[in-house]
Amino acid sequence: MLDKTFFCVIIYAYTNMIKKPYPIRSQAKLFKVLSDPTRLNIVMLLINGELCVCQIEAVMCSHQAKISRHLAYLRKNGMVKVRCHWKWKYYSLEQPKTHFEKSLFKCLKKWLQNEKPFKKIYGRMKTCLAQPLVEVAKITKKL
Repeated sequence: MLDKTFFCVIIYAYTNMIKKPYPIRSQAKLFKVLSDPTRLNIVMLLINGELCVCQIEAVMCSHQAKISRHLAYLRKNGMVKVRCHWKWKYYSLEQPKTHFEKSLFKCLKKWLQNEKPFKKIYGRMKTCLAQPLVEVAKITKKL
């Protein structure tokens, strides 16, 4: 899945950074967080807006424990924020803290929308968002 295009995206994001120096450790941490395919998929879903955990589970066809673990890792590293509403937890991306993060997410979104695996995920996301949240939660319990 990762090919030359992906690395071109990374180089482009890197070259569009602010002129002042940016700590390399923060950049390395960002890439470490995005290095897992599940976390990358979650971030790509959240780029489009806020989602409930059960919606992420349904779209990714994965178990709640796995999704929650990756969301906790993303939250611990400051990439996502959570909002609780009754028994539902809604996740969304934190605002990019630097120009580098903003450029990286913009490039990733543009590039990944044309990749086949992500096209399938986006198709499932549209189907999932069209259903009431209670129905999505019932579906995920069957996974």
